[in-house]
Amino acid sequence: MSQVRIGVIGAGLIGRKHIEVLRSGNPDYCLAGVADPSSEAREEAQALGYDCYASAEELITKAKPDGAVVSVPNQLHVEAGTMCIEHGVPMIIEKPVADTVQEALKLVSAAEAAGVVTLTGHHRRHNPIMRRAAEIVQEGAIGRVVAATSICMMHKPKGYHDLKWRREPGGGPVLLNAIHDIDCLRMLLGDVATVQAVDSRAVRGFAVEDTAAAILKFKNGALGTLLVSDTISSPWAWETTAGENPKYPVAGQDCIFVGGTQGSLAVPSLDIRWHNPGEESWWEPLLQRRANIVPADPYYEQMRNFAAVIRGNAKPVLSGRDGMLTLATTLAISQSASTGEAVSIDDMLVRAVDG
Repeated sequence: MSQVRIGVIGAGLIGRKHIEVLRSGNPDYCLAGVADPSSEAREEAQALGYDCYASAEELITKAKPDGAVVSVPNQLHVEAGTMCIEHGVPMIIEKPVADTVQEALKLVSAAEAAGVVTLTGHHRRHNPIMRRAAEIVQEGAIGRVVAATSICMMHKPKGYHDLKWRREPGGGPVLLNAIHDIDCLRMLLGDVATVQAVDSRAVRGFAVEDTAAAILKFKNGALGTLLVSDTISSPWAWETTAGENPKYPVAGQDCIFVGGTQGSLAVPSLDIRWHNPGEESWWEPLLQRRANIVPADPYYEQMRNFAAVIRGNAKPVLSGRDGMLTLATTLAISQSASTGEAVSIDDMLVRAVDG
C-alpha cells in the first residue's frame, strides 16, 4: 500500500513538528510539501530537500496531497481550512479550530456539507497516558465519576511576552494553554454544560489574564475545576509532569485528579486508588496500583490516525466539530470572567448559529 501524502500549511513551531513526523520514514505516510511564504521556510525546505510553496492553494493544486495539516496562525485557520474544503482535501486543523465559535461552526459545517473529513489537532488525545486514563474511567474502575480537577500552573520565561500579541486578549494562558486541559477533561468526563470563571491580571498587569479559575458542570452531572496561570513557579502542569516534550524538566507530579464513587485516578502517573465494594469509608485504607502504558509520541500517533482516516480505515479521534466544543468551553471561561455570570455552552452554540 502506498504512503498517504500529507501537506503542511504553515511551517511555524508546530508546523515544523508535523514536518518532522512526516519525514520520519513511516510506511503509512510521507510529506507531500509545505506551504509557507517566509524565506526561512523556503531555505529550510531547500536544505532538507522537500518542496515549499508560497500559498496553501499552490501546495494543494501542484502537490495534490491526500490530506493537509493546517498549522498557520489562529486567525488564518478559516482561510486555509476553506481552501482545503474547496479542493476536497481532508485536514487536521491545529487547535483552536478558529478564533470564535461562530467561525469554527461555519468552517466545520462547510466541511461536513462537502464531505471533507476534518480533525482537530489536540495532540494529547493521542497520548497513551490520556488514552489509558479515559479507558480507566470508561471501564468503571473508579465507579461513577463525581468530580475532577485540572491544574496548569507554570512560569513562562523572561522574554516570552516580548511579542505584543502575547500581552493582548487571546494571547494568555486560557486560550494558549488551558484549552489543552479543557480538552483532557472533556476526554475523561464528557461534554460541559456550564462554565463559571474568574480571572486576574494582578501580577503582570497586561490586557490579557495571567491567571484564571473555572468551575465546570458537565452534562453527566459531574463537577470540575480548572486553575491556570503562567506566572507561578510550580511542578503542576502537563508540560512538567507528562514527560511529553523533552525540553521541559519532569517533576514527577500529577496535574489531573479524577474522583469517583469507588476510587480515584491521578494523571499522568495513572495511579489508581480504590475501595472494594461495600468498604467505601474514610476509615478504610485505599488499595493502590499504577496502570501501565507503552509510551509513544502523540504527534506520530495523531498522524497515524489521520492516515487511517484518509484511507477510510478509522474514525477521527477528535473531529472538527468536537474540537469546536473544546473551543467553546475554553472561550466560555473568558466570557464568564468578563460578565461575572455562568455561561451555557449550548447557548453559545445557538448564538453562533443565529449569528
